[in-house]
Amino acid sequence: MVEEAARDPRLKRWLCELTATPGLTAVRDTAAARRQHLADSLAALPVVGRFAGPLVDVGSGGGAPGLPLAAALPDREVTLLEASRRKCDFLREAARDFPNVRVVHGRAEEQPVDTWGVAVAKALAAPPVALEWCLALVRPGGAAVLFVGEDPRLQQVATVAAQLAGGMPELADAGKRRNLVVVRKDGPTPPGFPRRPGVARKRPLA
Repeated sequence: MVEEAARDPRLKRWLCELTATPGLTAVRDTAAARRQHLADSLAALPVVGRFAGPLVDVGSGGGAPGLPLAAALPDREVTLLEASRRKCDFLREAARDFPNVRVVHGRAEEQPVDTWGVAVAKALAAPPVALEWCLALVRPGGAAVLFVGEDPRLQQVATVAAQLAGGMPELADAGKRRNLVVVRKDGPTPPGFPRRPGVARKRPLA
């Protein structure tokens, strides 16, 4: 599945447009973009595949990891959620090739809670902040999957998860000094969440 998705011509076109469009990525070399945006995104497939239901890519930016995952999971609905209108314009053009993808312009705090089966986030914010935004969107039985670096801040993530009906965070190796933090949603989002736009970053729960 990973190999087939990596050869998808739609993703080749997306990477070419991504690297050619200013303000979406600092990577300009196509081979490097394949490693950083395509292979990196597809590394989450084994984890994402553990959970059923529609997927939301929170703060999708240029479309990673949402578009590669949509290519690999054609039977699952994928929402690319992005607060920047300019980036949404790019995403809508890229998503024309993907019948299972829709683009939503908005912030995570403004979306319906307990809706998606999986929420993914890559380069969105510090892990505790990203988890607050993502976990509220996930329905019970689903999970938030965060792409993190060498310092996943698991203790802080666990503190946030406990306040948002999440389970204990798991750490999955995604290679190349990249890890995935996986937090299962055990119950409905508690009252008071999501907090108002911007509050999670200004006043983190952990």
